[in-house]
Amino acid sequence: MKKIGILTLVVLLLTCGCGKTDVTKVKSDFESKVTKAKSYSLTGTMEIMNNEDTFVYTVEASFLKDDYYKVRLINQTNNHEQVILKNTDGVYVVTPSLNKSFKFQSEWPNNSSQSYLLASLLSDVKNDAESTLEETDNNYVIKANVNYPNNNELVYEKIYFDKDMNLEKVEVFNNDDIVKIKVNIKSLDLKAGLEEDDFVLNDLIDQDCCNTNTCENDKENTCENNKTPDKKTGSINDIIYPLFIPSETYLTSKEVLDTEEGDRVILTYSGNKNFVLVEEQATSSTDFEIIPVYGDPLLLNDSVAALQANSIYWTSNNMEYYLTGNDLSNEELLSIATSLTNADVVTSSQIEK
Repeated sequence: MKKIGILTLVVLLLTCGCGKTDVTKVKSDFESKVTKAKSYSLTGTMEIMNNEDTFVYTVEASFLKDDYYKVRLINQTNNHEQVILKNTDGVYVVTPSLNKSFKFQSEWPNNSSQSYLLASLLSDVKNDAESTLEETDNNYVIKANVNYPNNNELVYEKIYFDKDMNLEKVEVFNNDDIVKIKVNIKSLDLKAGLEEDDFVLNDLIDQDCCNTNTCENDKENTCENNKTPDKKTGSINDIIYPLFIPSETYLTSKEVLDTEEGDRVILTYSGNKNFVLVEEQATSSTDFEIIPVYGDPLLLNDSVAALQANSIYWTSNNMEYYLTGNDLSNEELLSIATSLTNADVVTSSQIEK
């Protein structure tokens, strides 16, 4: 009888799990919430850590079933706004202040992890058979591997829920267990009632720039004025040089061209890894401009970049950058680009004309 009693106690302990919530149930609850949501609206902040620098965005993400996405990213330092839009026509990265957009031939967001999209988080959890659950006094925390094909530094994430399974936070880590991306969820409406009309490209083109608070202190600085290029104001006082350069590669040419819209700087690097870097003042287009891209949108510290084979384009601090080099791997391409967006460590030199 004593043995039977012990066996019964063991069975009961195994059944109840010693008061711990089963990882399968938490994952199942998360999957149920995501798959049942016909549309949702998420708001929060996102921090990107790069060495000693932290880039902070306001994030507004919207989703409608059948693959409609709209992600509004506003840099909190300079109010630079970009919108990633996906609808039946394609994938776009729109910069309203410049009246420009890239149109991508891309599988975004399904081809990489996205820490602010629910379907992406769920995909990470489901694709990692060894994902784990930690239960604290206030949270459930799922740990799962991530898929960032253009950034091998990012290896796993922690997804935080409260005890009612409300999403609170996402942290993405590198191999040294250092947080590189953090998304704090401010609100999440899983019954947002969105429609296809909420994912129209023209609505992003025509919206008032004051919605981004860039005109808060200057009501006379209208969008119409912002969208009219002021020729010959694109004067560059400093050339910005990349902090990272591949080994046995050197600056061999520096050329400054005087174009109708202002200065254009062309830096040529030669040696083990040949590449060209073009810098010019960002100017807005009079007519809305759509630039076709065969690549992917990529979050690059303080901007959403257009990444193609052996080249990358982005806007940062009112400057446009184009970097290309057939000898560069994606990792080298991104290392050069991120070293240019780091304002605290980049070197600069006055242009000699």
